[in-house]
Amino acid sequence: MSSAPERQLAESAADITAGEAILRRQAQRESAARTYARSLPVVPVRARGMTVEAADGRRYLDCLSGAGTLALGHNHPVVLEAIRGVLDSGAPLHVLDLATPVKDAFTTALFETLPPELAEHGRIQFCGPAGTDAVEAAIKLARTATGRGGLLAFSGAYHGMTAAALAATGDTAVRGTVGEPDARVTRLPYPYDYRCPFGVGGDRGAELSARWTAHLLDDPKGGVQPPAAMLLEAVQGEGGVIPAPDDWLRKMREITAARGIPLVVDEVQTGVGRTGTFWAVERSGIVPDVMVLSKAIGGSLPLAVIVYRDELDVWRPGAHAGTFRGNQLAMAAGTATLRYVRENALHERAEAVGARMLSRLRGLAAHHPCIGDVRGRGLMIGVELVDTEADPDDYGALPAAPQLAARVQQEALRRGLIVELGGRHGAVVRLLPPLTITDEQAEAVLDRLAAAVATASTAVRGGAA
Repeated sequence: MSSAPERQLAESAADITAGEAILRRQAQRESAARTYARSLPVVPVRARGMTVEAADGRRYLDCLSGAGTLALGHNHPVVLEAIRGVLDSGAPLHVLDLATPVKDAFTTALFETLPPELAEHGRIQFCGPAGTDAVEAAIKLARTATGRGGLLAFSGAYHGMTAAALAATGDTAVRGTVGEPDARVTRLPYPYDYRCPFGVGGDRGAELSARWTAHLLDDPKGGVQPPAAMLLEAVQGEGGVIPAPDDWLRKMREITAARGIPLVVDEVQTGVGRTGTFWAVERSGIVPDVMVLSKAIGGSLPLAVIVYRDELDVWRPGAHAGTFRGNQLAMAAGTATLRYVRENALHERAEAVGARMLSRLRGLAAHHPCIGDVRGRGLMIGVELVDTEADPDDYGALPAAPQLAARVQQEALRRGLIVELGGRHGAVVRLLPPLTITDEQAEAVLDRLAAAVATASTAVRGGAA
């Protein structure tokens, strides 16, 4: 008869074998389009809050949070209770766009958080289950309401992988795989302090971006027809965690309002307290014509909506639909999440914890020249890694260091920390912890990331594989 330690060793070996087998089968069966699984070879089997336990028994602090979806972390009690409540009630789980008490409660909870001007004169459109579906709906709505086809979008933008959303996305690599870009999209410069397109950065760079936008729209020889909408992110996420200056956002609102152009703000990743205010637009005080919402509003389950001014509501019945736009479990989980964040002021908590994390990361940058820039809003943080062996550009910025960033991600994973990469060339380490992160967890994240940067920078300088 085997002893307890022997049984534990056997069970541990079985878990490792099972996890490795799952990874092998995934590589054999799943599409080559898979992304996170390539750089994060983890097989999660249990999760709670910020902690993920893998099949091999290892525990990780999750700073990916479902790409920002998990505002309350994994399996938060209020979310689980809301889901169980619907399941135990016998309520229908699939109802297309029929009215239900669950939907009514979600809509009420959502409207209570919106900018008052939009909530008072707003309409909600339930879309397909992903953020890209909501972007498609917003663009289609603007084109329908204005009778115009053009779209203003920005460098560095990410809005999704479906047709119009992809056309508005700034990543030339992913757009290049689907043929010619949408000729109706006019690309504008987004303020990017570290790599300013005008070479000046700061307030002056943002001012020049706004000036160029207004000039292009007003120039009769500029080649831009009056557009259906302007689409932007208040903080670019996949673009490398680049916050738009508040004055610039206010200027975009002035420019669009003066010219009758609907302003569409993509809050898919920034919403529900992530950036230190409940919605990222609140910091600047602007009220968009359309807000695109997904990720955290579903409380970890698929849900996407747009909320827009009622004068844009020109849809004919069935003009835009989706089979899974009535996800009752997601609405229940979303209601619980929205109310919990609001009642517990987790957006304020995100602002405070994020500020402390940014401060410490900037201190880390002072000791590691490979950290070119540290930036963010609330608990949406980016660390841009650069090549210190290369020459700076004409404006002083060093080239991106994607290999170093990938090594930092690997070293972080070895230390039990899951982080995402983004930005130009994938050289920005992104931190998207849940809003429920504790002070102790925040310190652990920073300790592990600091160690990963130190090890990775030494290894890359030494030419290690």
